[in-house]
Amino acid sequence: MYINFDQSRPFDLALLGRAAIDFNPVDYFQTLAESTTFKKYLGGSPANIAVGLSRLGKKCGFFCRVSDDRFGDYVIGEFEREGVDTSRVRRCVNGEKLGLTFTEILSRDESSILMYRNNIADLALEPGDIDEEYISQAKALLISGTSLAQSPSREAALKAVALAQKTNTPIIFDIDYRPYNWVSKDEIAVYYAKVAVAADVILGSREEFDLTEKFLGLPETDEASAAYWQGQNAKIVVIKHGKQGSTAYVEGDSFSIKPFPINALKSFGGGDGYGSAFLYGLLEGWELMDCLELGSASASLLVGAHGCSCFMPTLTEIRDYIAKCKAEYGEMVARC
Repeated sequence: MYINFDQSRPFDLALLGRAAIDFNPVDYFQTLAESTTFKKYLGGSPANIAVGLSRLGKKCGFFCRVSDDRFGDYVIGEFEREGVDTSRVRRCVNGEKLGLTFTEILSRDESSILMYRNNIADLALEPGDIDEEYISQAKALLISGTSLAQSPSREAALKAVALAQKTNTPIIFDIDYRPYNWVSKDEIAVYYAKVAVAADVILGSREEFDLTEKFLGLPETDEASAAYWQGQNAKIVVIKHGKQGSTAYVEGDSFSIKPFPINALKSFGGGDGYGSAFLYGLLEGWELMDCLELGSASASLLVGAHGCSCFMPTLTEIRDYIAKCKAEYGEMVARC
């Protein structure tokens, strides 16, 4: 086992970050200007991961703020329907609204995202919303990097990190970069690095690691990133390269995996499927290569689906898909 998770704790993972609403076009393969019909889903990377882990049989709780309106009702209702604990989900009191994400699916390989994030609910999370008792009940804490973009959410996230350290709760940092709400790349690097230096597990793309390491003077290579953060506190560093696959670094070793073949519908959402399934394997104490395989397969299933949260696969669905791919393409199809 790479990380010691306290099995006596009732929650497998407490997550901190954004819950939002996605509007995905039904009349896809058109521009946003041309699309007229959209389907609504629960969205936001940490919210998607929470749902994904819940469908895999894990118990998750969530620190976030939602709007005090029908959309807030919708998010809380979706969490409850999926079995995610909402006792730490708070309503906004100053009129902040949930983030809205409109997606543009131009082709199976080309998608874009338009976010509305002014006066946003998730960044209204306050330090007073974070309590030691809840964190101490979780086997691990996940911090989404978007929560660091603005006050008071960033202070809430940093308080959660401090309480996780106090209670010996492993910290998972999903860098989750979105350009919205950040002032500058200097600011990004400062706050990302403050969490990364405390994290036991760091997940991100090459671009996200480059943003985190802006002041460090490291070569922009996966090996340099992994070595630096493992020299701090990280036990596992996962660096993703989209269609080129991903590599996990642990204890001086590395494991790489390629995406599973899929008839993609869109080019987004795979990272959340990857994150939830990879973390499931980690919480189960699996070998790292098996965690990567489950994550890669889940990611492929998500890019083949119309949405994210409500299409998160079960363990049986992922395993059946892995078996199908291996039967068709060979035993080691996904492994580099």
